[in-house]
Amino acid sequence: MVKIAVRSVVELLHQAGSATLATHSTQTPGYPYATVLPYALDERHRPLLLVSLLAEHTRNLLADARCSLSVAEPGVEDVQAHARLTLLADAEQVALTQAETARLSRYLPAAPDLLQLDFIVMRLNPLRARYIGGVGRMGWVEGAELAALPPMEAERENALLAEMAGKIPQEVTVLGLDAWGADYVTAGAPGRSRFWWPEGRSEQDMAAALIAGLAV
Repeated sequence: MVKIAVRSVVELLHQAGSATLATHSTQTPGYPYATVLPYALDERHRPLLLVSLLAEHTRNLLADARCSLSVAEPGVEDVQAHARLTLLADAEQVALTQAETARLSRYLPAAPDLLQLDFIVMRLNPLRARYIGGVGRMGWVEGAELAALPPMEAERENALLAEMAGKIPQEVTVLGLDAWGADYVTAGAPGRSRFWWPEGRSEQDMAAALIAGLAV
């Protein structure tokens, strides 16, 4: 059996910005209901979904929290030859703090307006993930492994973002920071990119490491 590194799951979750969510249908019991939607990640790499109370998948989740999220490596032609995963999880409605809402809005810019309507935030708490990295490279990563990863609280993240304000290239927008790296987008470039913190860095070095990395 191949041992899948938890980093592989984290990397793919951060790399993709949308996924297929499968829920238990309330309209047609016994059948899965799948839909495509964007997501963001919280400080523990847990997917956050911004969903309408009128949506079928939201009604399904409120009736049965068990679900799965299918994520594939973006921008590839042959999805079976590249990384993909299925995350089994339990969904719960959450109320975000101001700092957490700011993070969500960087990933999903429509969030402030949608939250004024009938939209709510649901977090997926991972049970386990099936990761496939290519032929012969597949296996399970348990939710406990993901839960054991060190978090970065939203307040600390915002402080680091303020520290690097005006010091990164103008065409770069930093979406989020976590204990392993940073997500960002570059104007004119497709999708989002990931910067991994150098080995041996301390938390105090994070801002300097990202500023130096983006300047290369």
